[in-house]
Amino acid sequence: MPIQTHAIADEPGIAAYALTSCHYGSSGRGKKAYIQASLHADEVPAMLVAHVLRRELERLDAAGRIHGEVILVPAANPIGLSQLVHGTPFGRFDLGTGINFNRDFRHVAGELAANLAGRLGSDAARNVATIRAAARAAVDRWDVSGATAVLKKTLLSMAIDADVVLDLHCDNEALLHMYAGTALAARAEPLAALLGARALLLSGASGGEPFDEACSRLWWDLAAHFGPAIPIPPACAAITVELRGEMDVRYDYAERDAQALLRYLAHEGVLDLPPAAAPDALCAATPLEGVEPLYAPQSGVLVFLKALGDQVLAGEAVADLVNPVSGATTTLRAQRGGLLFASTAHRHLLRGMQVCKLAGATPFRSGSLLSQ
Repeated sequence: MPIQTHAIADEPGIAAYALTSCHYGSSGRGKKAYIQASLHADEVPAMLVAHVLRRELERLDAAGRIHGEVILVPAANPIGLSQLVHGTPFGRFDLGTGINFNRDFRHVAGELAANLAGRLGSDAARNVATIRAAARAAVDRWDVSGATAVLKKTLLSMAIDADVVLDLHCDNEALLHMYAGTALAARAEPLAALLGARALLLSGASGGEPFDEACSRLWWDLAAHFGPAIPIPPACAAITVELRGEMDVRYDYAERDAQALLRYLAHEGVLDLPPAAAPDALCAATPLEGVEPLYAPQSGVLVFLKALGDQVLAGEAVADLVNPVSGATTTLRAQRGGLLFASTAHRHLLRGMQVCKLAGATPFRSGSLLSQ
């Protein structure tokens, strides 16, 4: 099992960062899967899942049961892992730029639309191979400066040509849930069932250029650009998996989640595993545009009146905010309702902070759909 070390910053006299990737199977033989953990470095559960995956992938590789190639990045953000603010880990935003580590990845569809004119035809498989080669070249041409940009380019260069991309995160407090492109619904649903996800949130473009969409959205953007005469399937199933909440770091969860991910790779034809009955899905896919975020209208102590997993009806009370000085209490109510699937772990909020998210079935939002 080759281990590769990628220099992210190595100038003398400054902090040095290196990224480690683990490679299993054979490149160019069969499908390719890419898995990364904790791009937001303070989202720790994913790194424990990657620890279990590494053990299992080493065993499967030694037994010759990897049909193609699997790349595992067990800790995707060495920069964020080194960041502390007053003793507290801070891995969601780059302290040097203020930019979210899971935003501003290069979206190459526009460049490829120009470069591939006249080079695609009626053979879908050949189109996929041509697009993947062009995408690799486009990422290689990405001119970056600064360690965080180098990190993003390094990660994307390993994933841009994969058949399956699994980006493992977690929320503040949450049920297990997932994000994927609308065009990937049929490929994401088996993973949602295997993981026991409580929400599968779909969108064509969520805004901000997150990592998963940098890998997958180019396919449906190019299909729309070239039209139905040029068959271009959604060839990369890039899925963001939110592994519950930040404090859900447990061996039993990690073992269960890792086994589900491995079974999904077997379903996708990457691994040779004994067939097993698929579990019943715990949710139906819903649009990311149907997620209702609730925000604090005043500062105060947060008291939840609903719990994670509750179905909230329009108009129902979700939480109270109690100002301990003035005594003013404001009740937050759902406007549209849905499954309460994620919430803040903080219990004193300032005005404007996010309280929770409800997954509804009816789209109503547009523009940037993700939390910052």
